[in-house]
Amino acid sequence: MSGPEPVRRAGDIESWSNLHLVHPLSGALVPWFAGRGVTPNQVSLAGLACGVLAGAAYARADHPAFAVLGFALMFAWHVLDGADGQLARLTNSFSELGKIIDGVCDYVTFTAVYLGFAVLLMPRAGHWVLGLIILSGAAHALQSAAFEMQRQVYNYLGLGRRSAALPSLEGPAKPGLAGGLYRLYERAQILVAGGAASFAPRFQAALAAASPEEDEALRARFRAQFAPIVRQWALFSSNTRTGLIFLCAVTGWPLLYFALELLGLSAALAWYLARQRALYAAFRV
Repeated sequence: MSGPEPVRRAGDIESWSNLHLVHPLSGALVPWFAGRGVTPNQVSLAGLACGVLAGAAYARADHPAFAVLGFALMFAWHVLDGADGQLARLTNSFSELGKIIDGVCDYVTFTAVYLGFAVLLMPRAGHWVLGLIILSGAAHALQSAAFEMQRQVYNYLGLGRRSAALPSLEGPAKPGLAGGLYRLYERAQILVAGGAASFAPRFQAALAAASPEEDEALRARFRAQFAPIVRQWALFSSNTRTGLIFLCAVTGWPLLYFALELLGLSAALAWYLARQRALYAAFRV
């Protein structure tokens, strides 16, 4: 597949909140950013600032107004997080460093929010809360890597989007800190790929042997089979977490969020990975 890639993400695998709220707002900002020479990395860092401020707000979430402020700042981060990718596609300014910054901004935002809750909860519940939050953060990182990997597989194999090239550990890592971090991120994705690492080469071999018409028919069959489950992977999206964090905070039960993250979402991840492996194994190429 050739030609410029769409500025927005594939709508057939997006959540309702992204399709109808976050991404339209992001898209309205992108021409303004592009016209003023703002780079995708600058947009990512602006979103990061909103995320850090959200953590500071949630540190005082025993007052409902601060819980609302924390949610508003996290929502602003979501809008900017959507805008940086759209801006990169519009200006064709992809880079490994940009992908790392985007991923780091996501993790730093949630780290700030989790630490905010640690500041809030430890004086009343004890230092064991910090251990719970750290374990929840580790579970969060694995769940997010798995979620992003399934979306990446769909965009690359189903839609032929070059910007979604799949991670590969073949060959030497690129030099420098950015190259090392990128290789580490790829390892994490492959660890929780749910069978994608073995399926993708088979699918790509079939594409290489296919005529243009057969190529599109194969991709269409892939999209028809995998779009429904990739949409369901939105359970592990940052949108879902932002909503859960706010609901638990504003109702006075922030510890419930970490229990859901560590136990509920981890159990769901195991189930989805098993289901994904079964679907990859069943797909005939």
